[in-house]
Amino acid sequence: METLNRFGEEINLWLDTAPNFVAPMLAVLAACVAALFLHWLTYRVLTRALAHENATGRSLLRRARRPSRLAAVVAALAWVLPNIRLPYGWQDNVGHLFLILLIILVGWTLILLTNHFSERAVRRHRLDVEDNLSARKFVTQARVLRRTTTIILGIFTVAGVLLTFESVQKYGAGLFASAGAAGLVLGLAARPVLTNLIAGLQIAITQPIRLEDVVIVEDEWGWVEEIFATYVIVRLWDWRRMVVPLSYFIEKPFQNWTRESASIIGSVFWYLDYTVPIDKMRAKLEELAKASDHWDGNVVNLQVSETEKDSIAVRALVSAQTSPKAWDLRCEIREKMIAWLHSEHPEALPRLRGEMQMQSKATLSRVRAKGMAD
Repeated sequence: METLNRFGEEINLWLDTAPNFVAPMLAVLAACVAALFLHWLTYRVLTRALAHENATGRSLLRRARRPSRLAAVVAALAWVLPNIRLPYGWQDNVGHLFLILLIILVGWTLILLTNHFSERAVRRHRLDVEDNLSARKFVTQARVLRRTTTIILGIFTVAGVLLTFESVQKYGAGLFASAGAAGLVLGLAARPVLTNLIAGLQIAITQPIRLEDVVIVEDEWGWVEEIFATYVIVRLWDWRRMVVPLSYFIEKPFQNWTRESASIIGSVFWYLDYTVPIDKMRAKLEELAKASDHWDGNVVNLQVSETEKDSIAVRALVSAQTSPKAWDLRCEIREKMIAWLHSEHPEALPRLRGEMQMQSKATLSRVRAKGMAD
């Protein structure tokens, strides 16, 4: 007991002889440490309490861990600063720091809430089902708007922090007052970012593309894999990835094969002899389509689309629910029709014709004599 008393007296003596800022700083430090400890303890208790609850509560608690830690520090500073006497000039600096932390906390919390509720809404819509058009519409809007909102909130948070500095306020006021070359330079520098952000909002609202849409961009065929705030990832058929700016889909033409529906009509061409039996080939096409698992039962048609000197072009049209199924259906019908023609009508396959003429013996003799004379 005497040892503790002696230790306390030594601490009081040290504080009396220490500089004026030591005691307030120790109070601030102690308050922050206590706030962090209470936050850690509360988080542990809530984690165990929600261990068997729904996934939404656990996800929100996990996301709120870091912002709530900052909130605990801000609350500790708000409680301890009015009760201590800081040295001259320190009150403004600490108050400035408190304001910066408060602005960061507000922006961070808004971003956290935006991400949480958007992902919670997205989970209700599945993209792995056959008919996912409405789900792709909603998920595309939610993700693009979430990322755009996150960027805007981040910009406003950084701007709010910078505007707390007097030098930045003076520079901003001067920039707005001049509205000349400096503003023009900043506008040109920010143009690509602003263009893609505005394009992202347009895509979220009008939706010329959606997630998992089948598109042809720059003569490349693929799926829209992900839409970010400034660019789009297109997964090509051979697993390559094409990175396309968002503004591309607003300013340039492209093909979207699944804009209203995933169903699509595929074409198959054969170049055959004039003797091919078109009626039998048309009946065989219907038979092959009905026997295929890729055909959706809507379109099946066969026509002679072109005639050339030595062959004719026969075109078949068949429909499928998705473009990958349409591709497989086209290949299947092309292969099976060629096999059927080989076995049943080999004369219908393309061939080159030659013409032979019989000449009299007198004509042949004159030709030989002329050749010998030469």
